[in-house]
Amino acid sequence: MKKYFILIMVILFVGSPIKSGAVTTDPEIVAKINNEDITLYAKTRDGWYQDFKLDFKGTIYSTFYWMSTATKYTYAPKMIYEDINKDKRKELIIILNKGHGSGLNIEEVHVFNTDYNYFGEELVDNPLAIVYKNVKTKLTTEKAEVIVGDKISVVKIKAIEPSHLNEDIGFGSIIDYEVINKQLMASVGAQITPAGFIGDIIIGYEFRNKMYQAKTIEFLPHSLLDKNPFYGPINH
Repeated sequence: MKKYFILIMVILFVGSPIKSGAVTTDPEIVAKINNEDITLYAKTRDGWYQDFKLDFKGTIYSTFYWMSTATKYTYAPKMIYEDINKDKRKELIIILNKGHGSGLNIEEVHVFNTDYNYFGEELVDNPLAIVYKNVKTKLTTEKAEVIVGDKISVVKIKAIEPSHLNEDIGFGSIIDYEVINKQLMASVGAQITPAGFIGDIIIGYEFRNKMYQAKTIEFLPHSLLDKNPFYGPINH
């Protein structure tokens, strides 16, 4: 694994709320939670959703410097309203797509505290930073090794031209977020060729020291898809 990794953390501030009984007609609805009166709006510009506005139970928040691919269905922005930090109040989780294609799917997550006296974004530790801090790898023409803590996972490499292999197992082309059983989770694909993956690093977050940090981290090879929480029905 490459030892050098530069983490750039951008802290997005929430603008002051504006009480309003109506929402401007220029932005379009890109995500909605009907039974909670929560709606996310954005404008489409050059294939991207931009200029986001959030109507949270009748209060409009803006000044979100976000971008998400302007597409519906699979890669559309997603909102989840669930208590993920065990404070008995629900948090608002917004998942955006920063790019998708062959061997590529990169998501970005934003988690908001929705306390009655405070509405603001909480920091979420970057999953790539978590991977590079906690995972060691080795790739040869015969096998791939992924080491997390004291657990070593070995995946045999078959029928792949050596010239097509990466120098080492790579991470960053696939980053997915989901809320599973009331826990924020991330899945980071482990890549050995430009379009070939051997499994996923699964990260379970907890709220600690005023931010969401890794509580659990494990590698699940594709031979164990039945044990991967990101496959199959998702229970929020």
